[in-house]
Amino acid sequence: MSTRVTPLTLSGIEQLPAHARRCVFWEMEPAAVDDARGFVDAEFEKEAWLSMVMLEWGSCAQVATIDDKTAGCAFYAPPNMVPRARLFPTSPVSADAILLTTMRIEPLAADTALGSDLIRAVVDDLVRRNVRALEAFGFRAGGEPESSTGQVPTATAALACSPSECMLPADFLEDMGFDVVAPHPRFPRLRLELNRDHGWKEEVEAALDRLIESASFTIEDFAGRSTVGVP
Repeated sequence: MSTRVTPLTLSGIEQLPAHARRCVFWEMEPAAVDDARGFVDAEFEKEAWLSMVMLEWGSCAQVATIDDKTAGCAFYAPPNMVPRARLFPTSPVSADAILLTTMRIEPLAADTALGSDLIRAVVDDLVRRNVRALEAFGFRAGGEPESSTGQVPTATAALACSPSECMLPADFLEDMGFDVVAPHPRFPRLRLELNRDHGWKEEVEAALDRLIESASFTIEDFAGRSTVGVP
């Protein structure tokens, strides 16, 4: 099974999963959607939003494929380009952060670790772009009929947009290393420090270098001792 995660391009919008292609939970003002209910071409609006963000800011999604079949995607963008970002009780997103909005996993990848692969691809992209932090509004179930299992939602074309379907579970974000910076029983805001993560990688690499160097000295010392008394 071959898994690939690549940045979304303008020419690749059609490869997005069916639900992700028409979901405008984050991309349109909720009031505008309600006022035009039945008249909004959600797929057109989503493509228009993606085109605008990619032309002004750059790629704003990572798309995963398994054996060349679309398996999932993750979306992120500057918060001022995401209409719903200012409407949460834990808004606003920090000025130095990019907002991770949503992620979808297709049924064919439901039992894989694709969620962590997508997060890693988003982080790697933003580190290259010198972004300091990644933030997200997490979702916690609060007794309503909607429920969150702590797993990334599995996408189907039939799912209606809602917080439990279009937001990331707070538990999943915490498992990925995000910290809660604005607590809330339903919609906490979480943050991942990208410079800290990058520094951690450098520290690990330095530790490995020291380990290899130490191992080299040990081997040389052992070789020297093993020759003592040998004719």
